Amino acid sequence: MDLATIIGVVVAFGAMFFSIAVDGGDPMALINIPSVIMVVGGTLGATMMAYPLKTFMQLPTLVMQALKVEKADPKEKIDLFVTLADRARREGLLSLEEEVSKIDDDFVKKGIMLIVDGMDPALVRQVLEIDNDMAAQRHSVGSAMMGTLAGLSPAMGMVGTVVGLVGVLRNLSDPSSLGPSIAVAFLTTLYGSLLANLLFSPLGNKLKQKDKQEMLAREVIVEGVLAVQAGENPRIIREKLESFLLPKLRGVAAPETVEA
Repeated sequence: MDLATIIGVVVAFGAMFFSIAVDGGDPMALINIPSVIMVVGGTLGATMMAYPLKTFMQLPTLVMQALKVEKADPKEKIDLFVTLADRARREGLLSLEEEVSKIDDDFVKKGIMLIVDGMDPALVRQVLEIDNDMAAQRHSVGSAMMGTLAGLSPAMGMVGTVVGLVGVLRNLSDPSSLGPSIAVAFLTTLYGSLLANLLFSPLGNKLKQKDKQEMLAREVIVEGVLAVQAGENPRIIREKLESFLLPKLRGVAAPETVEA
């Protein structure tokens, strides 16, 4: 689990409930199950209408992806290409086929097999970049869905408030119930805002950041594959690929973990 996400949610909701308690209010007064059902159900239903069912059903997976910490060491990829380049210079590109089974990254495997098959470098780049574009498109659907949820939840909160106020206005004969009824009516607006700003929008941004990090890693792989195919000096390959890294990670021992 991504601790930043979990801690962020706890801090945000904790600060809200703590401020209410300090001010002498009752935090439990903010809990109203029918309002939650209206906002959450309405938001999910409207989003389901906006996307194909197959895409919408991926929502739990997207949430888990946003919460998941994928640890990878970019230096390992660079070391791999340096090793492959050294072997290719000594034994030829065909010798790399034996190394494919030892590689656990499917994108790297694909690139190595393309050059082992003797494909033209320009075509290798084209194939790998198409793969990158398709991956980026798949990722964009997830962040776009989170954006849709973030946009719809406040609107559904307002709808819930209007529905609640309609009920209040129909019972003006009992003045003593007006205050509590109006308070409950406005809870849907609160829920909609909280869902948008403390859940869907941050998760959507997290998915965008993960996409950027993966695309950067894929760019390193593309350049590494092409450098190996071109028979470049392993030392030059290392220098080239380390230019993608933060300055503090260049030319030093690989860190234990780097978030993907």
